[in-house]
Amino acid sequence: MAVGEKITISVIKADIGGWPGHSRVHPQLVETAEEVLAKAKEEGTIIDFYVAYAGDDLQLIMTHKKGVDSPDVHGLAWKAFEEATKVAKELGLYGAGQDLLKDAFSGNVRGMGPGVAEMEITLRKSEPIVTFHMDKTEPGAFNLPIFRMFADPFNTAGLVIDPKMHMGFRFEVWDILKHKRVILNTPEEVYDLLALIGAKSRYVIKRVYPKEGHPIPKDEPVAVVSTEKLYEIAGEYVGKDDPVAIVRAQSGLPALGEVLEPFAFPHLVSGWMRGSHNGPIMPVPMNYANPTRFDGPPRVVALGWQISPEGKLVGPVDLFDDPAFDWARQKALEITDYMRRHGPFEPHRLPLEDMEYTTLPGVLKRLEERFEDIE
Repeated sequence: MAVGEKITISVIKADIGGWPGHSRVHPQLVETAEEVLAKAKEEGTIIDFYVAYAGDDLQLIMTHKKGVDSPDVHGLAWKAFEEATKVAKELGLYGAGQDLLKDAFSGNVRGMGPGVAEMEITLRKSEPIVTFHMDKTEPGAFNLPIFRMFADPFNTAGLVIDPKMHMGFRFEVWDILKHKRVILNTPEEVYDLLALIGAKSRYVIKRVYPKEGHPIPKDEPVAVVSTEKLYEIAGEYVGKDDPVAIVRAQSGLPALGEVLEPFAFPHLVSGWMRGSHNGPIMPVPMNYANPTRFDGPPRVVALGWQISPEGKLVGPVDLFDDPAFDWARQKALEITDYMRRHGPFEPHRLPLEDMEYTTLPGVLKRLEERFEDIE
């Protein structure tokens, strides 16, 4: 490979068994996935890989030349998850195979349970990227930080002072309820964008693209978020969505510090205990991505990489392993205390329309015949 060639970065994750409960990934699951991917690397299916974890989600990070939605790469991820699920069942882990919602692989893991973020890019002379891994929350949890990275001049100074960024970016937003999408341009349509993505349980940022005239081709994404919602797949609540994202940095894009800066504020997200509560997203190093307090609070891990000219993953750097984020973690704990004092009351518990696919309808059904008309 060389500068100017195409390469694909794929992040595919799944919850295939928690240890214990929904807390973390057992080391044997990581080892099993590593064995499967190492063999595929030897055979040439992928160029490089790294197996990470966030909470109870096994995270596969891969580089290859097969493009997005490759049956070979998705089939490899499915095999890794299946083999790790066998180990999870042997160990009696909680929810073993939870995110593998179909019996057999059918060419693509989308719609089968795992979360997917992929981008095919033209390799730059220096290609820094950040992969983000969230646990105990939904895809819309990325709306605020991705917006701030690519559209908020108070976060990203480059939007003001870098001529390569000054024209802004294009946001691809999905309506995950009606299965539609729209492309909005910033800064000129920033209010329209905010009108949508502020409703984070329905409208989610899927990709960000450069505009015409940017050094990066306008059809190449510079950020991508997994948007799978498990209730859309299974028809009921079967687990957290736990989204992942890939963000490119530097040279006409947000600098690394601008990519990370949004997480200095632990904004409120939906998910947490039983996928039914609002709480703060806490930026943590990977060894702290083990949510236990009320199965939370929600966590986000940031892994930094350089992609070598050969397509290898140089890293990771555990980017939130930095005392500069201690204040955000402390603030998240304060918000956690405040929200927990609400107990079963909104706004800690999600509004009823967002509880439709949780276990609450089963409780309400038991009371249905006891309701009487009010005269």
